[in-house]
Amino acid sequence: MKKRVVILGGGPNRIGQGIEFDYCCCHASYALKEEGIESIMVNCNPETVSTDYDTSDRLYFEPLTLEDILSIIELEKPMGVIVQFGGQTPLNLAVPLLKCGVNLLGTSADSIDIAEDRKRFKQMLDKLGLRQPPNGTAFTFKEAEEVAKKIGYPVLVRPSYVLGGRAMEIVYAQELLERFIKEAAEVSGEHPVLIDKFLEDATEVDVDLIGDGKTFVIGGIMEHIEEAGIHSGDSAMSLPPFSLKRPVLDKIREATIKMAKELNVKGLMNVQYAVKDDLVYVLEVNPRASRTVPFVSKAMGVPLAKLATKIMVGRNLKELGFTKEIIPDYVSVKESVFPFNRFPGVDVILGPEMKSTGEVMGIDADFGSAYIKSQLAAGQKLPLKGNVFISVRDSDKDAVIPIAKGLEGMGFKIYATSGTAAVLKISKIKVNALNKIADGSPNVLDLMKDGKLQMVINTPSGRIPRQDEVRIRSHVIMYNIPYTTTISGAQATLNGIKSLLKKDLSVKSLQEYHLSSKREIKKCRSCRK
Repeated sequence: MKKRVVILGGGPNRIGQGIEFDYCCCHASYALKEEGIESIMVNCNPETVSTDYDTSDRLYFEPLTLEDILSIIELEKPMGVIVQFGGQTPLNLAVPLLKCGVNLLGTSADSIDIAEDRKRFKQMLDKLGLRQPPNGTAFTFKEAEEVAKKIGYPVLVRPSYVLGGRAMEIVYAQELLERFIKEAAEVSGEHPVLIDKFLEDATEVDVDLIGDGKTFVIGGIMEHIEEAGIHSGDSAMSLPPFSLKRPVLDKIREATIKMAKELNVKGLMNVQYAVKDDLVYVLEVNPRASRTVPFVSKAMGVPLAKLATKIMVGRNLKELGFTKEIIPDYVSVKESVFPFNRFPGVDVILGPEMKSTGEVMGIDADFGSAYIKSQLAAGQKLPLKGNVFISVRDSDKDAVIPIAKGLEGMGFKIYATSGTAAVLKISKIKVNALNKIADGSPNVLDLMKDGKLQMVINTPSGRIPRQDEVRIRSHVIMYNIPYTTTISGAQATLNGIKSLLKKDLSVKSLQEYHLSSKREIKKCRSCRK
């Protein structure tokens, strides 16, 4: 009788539990076929490719509950079960399945628990000499209050064992803590609420790694374009990183390999870091496939989920021909796609709870051109001339000056609210001051209605935004005006427009990019010889 493996899918789709995990499940099925092993898919979402009749050898359209899965295992008698590819839903079943005597393929359930359990995770980081933001756990508001006082505001409050940043909040003051702790505790259930010191103005980094228990190879290092605090599923990312220094990247590589060895990773692992003042902080580790795996695989030309599946059934990275990190000679930018145009009046501000419903990517020789392509794919056509409205919070006013100067230098006409206009005028930038919406015309809404605004830069003033800000940001969606709500996003937009003014965009297939990258790798190897 043929060997069989059960793959646990992601279950019903919702924001945070998206199609990226379905991609991984499908590639697991394809890999098993290549290895001559029967694939059995368990999933209950008719909108996924994993539930197509020809994806796996057998499909069980059943809920992802312990009882249902154990019944399938009893009937099919597989050699093992894969829980790494369906996101948080199957991962939460790892320990219960192990207790029932089920053979889990890949990284052990104990390693998964180390990454999920805050105390065990902290012990591991201390042992490896790695840094993480000050943190604590709490079950009640009183406990949370003590942790927040000890580590200092702002704090990031989040439930345990959830995906998509559900009920996650950045809390800047004690008066808001009680409300958010209550929400997080409801979602967290029997597990504690996690409270971390929030690192303001930090750069967030995602790393995907593949390991076979002995050899560990970094699949890709992605620098977030938006600052830390925006969910990784919503943030635009660049592979390779576009601004991080070489010593910082070396620290990230070293820390990632250390943790993979300690967790004895067999399959995929994702790590999220924050970089502040050239110090590297570990935010979280997920010994499973992450939502960035399809992006990294397409950008690098290496099917990571397929390779990870083959490792789980006994192959190793040397046999599979992937033993060194590939650093491409081109830039890939991942951008998220949002459903805001379906919800008139909604605020477009991003935060720690995921809101995106899809993603696109742009590839080119330089960051600016790749970023422009990603924006076009996401439905934002950035202007090359016209009028730009700028209104930013006080803490962003100094940072927006070089961006405004850059736009002015390219021929854009700048409009701003009184506070931002005053700062720009001091820096010798020509700016047209507009009334606040409540003060009447002429204001930014008038310019939008008349089609006289080509772009908006507006950063939020706080957790509870002012009414004027919400109206501005909801109107950019109504009138389909390109916008950005972060300084880092505005800087990337400036770089993109500069690139487009220098040269037209060109088109090249993924395969051509992969081929050029492989040629560069061969050149480097021959240089070493």
